Amino acid sequence: MNPLVRAPYAAAGALATLAARVVPTGGGKLRRSFAARAGVLDRVAAWARDHRSPSAPLVWIHAPSVGEGLMARPVMERIRHERPDAQIAYTFFSPSAESFAQSLGADVADYLPFDTAGAAQAMLDALTPAVIAFSKLDVWPVLTAAAAARRVRLVLTSATLSESSGRRSMLARLLLRDAYAALDAVGAVHADDAARLVALGVRPDRITVTGDVRYDQVWERASARTANADLVARLRTDRPTLVAGSTWPGDDTALFDGWPAVRARLPHARLLIAPHEPTDAAMQSLAARAARLGLSSATLDAATPDTDVVIIDRVGVLADLYALATAAYVGGGFHDAGLHSVVEPAAFGVPVLFGPRHTASRDAMALLQAGGAFAVSGGTDLATRVLALLGDRETQTRAGQRARGVIAAGLGAADKSAALILPMLRPLRPSR
Repeated sequence: MNPLVRAPYAAAGALATLAARVVPTGGGKLRRSFAARAGVLDRVAAWARDHRSPSAPLVWIHAPSVGEGLMARPVMERIRHERPDAQIAYTFFSPSAESFAQSLGADVADYLPFDTAGAAQAMLDALTPAVIAFSKLDVWPVLTAAAAARRVRLVLTSATLSESSGRRSMLARLLLRDAYAALDAVGAVHADDAARLVALGVRPDRITVTGDVRYDQVWERASARTANADLVARLRTDRPTLVAGSTWPGDDTALFDGWPAVRARLPHARLLIAPHEPTDAAMQSLAARAARLGLSSATLDAATPDTDVVIIDRVGVLADLYALATAAYVGGGFHDAGLHSVVEPAAFGVPVLFGPRHTASRDAMALLQAGGAFAVSGGTDLATRVLALLGDRETQTRAGQRARGVIAAGLGAADKSAALILPMLRPLRPSR
């Protein structure tokens, strides 16, 4: 780490660690983030005393939140398959990832302590990892330096870096350049990502373009169709259905402005809509919009196949509800935060619609080019596109096949990412 930022960074870590000891539990996400770290070193040390096998290599996977965890999960599963003798530790940063982390089947899963020298040494002492694998970009400089000093191998998987990323700022470069340079292997999603990561300090001979693990993740989930299967079965119908996921108010306006024209031509058309933030206010707003159009609405638990507008009021189910879609609309294209994931509906073979602010999404551009997705500028344009897909089986099938073909062409990244890690583990002993 550059000397100019070392002292301020250490002070920030010490202050955060102190806050974790005194901040009470409960409250908002920030308070939970601090309070949950109280005792994490003791918890990990206790697990190590009781369960850490001295004969087993350990892979420590870190993914800060659920999105990065979804990218790490297929890699973790392949490591489990190839090396059943290995132990896996999983850490995360955001409180939103706590329940997700516990579902992964890691040998130990907990919060990552704040990035101080003492915490890094304590975690390394307890876990004695052979490899630390960071998911996407979340490389911690103090932990990385401490691990490198112990000759722990360091890997970054599913690495992607947008042109506008804050990690390309001068301050981030001062803080992270040495950490990126210490990485033994990096799997980049795309050649553009690889070039930007090299500019940040990753050594060119250590980086490989492995592709996007999310494609493997969504493909496997869509192919299995086991998660939330009862809910999907309960809502299944032959009604033409638009599933709108992760919508913001601008998306909702376009959808409900265009929906009367859709219903005029297709009176049985159904809308499933999942607001990005499923607050009570969002639920009430969507129900009111439906009522103004004379449509019945209900949240998931109360909805039936006869419900005109199904309001998805909880997280974790949207990816499976795309199985009900004749076509999908993905939110964010009318919002400054950017477009949400278009690969989930595409994996089901569902054509995708989204708003005009989509050019920063590599996935959206690939789907557009293949003819598996369509951009809309507002309610009128949306209605035209929806009618073409919901009202014409041949058009819908052709576009859906093209969307799924984009995902199929991108498969294999999980295997390639796992292949970066597996050779760093000592050879598996032959069974007697």
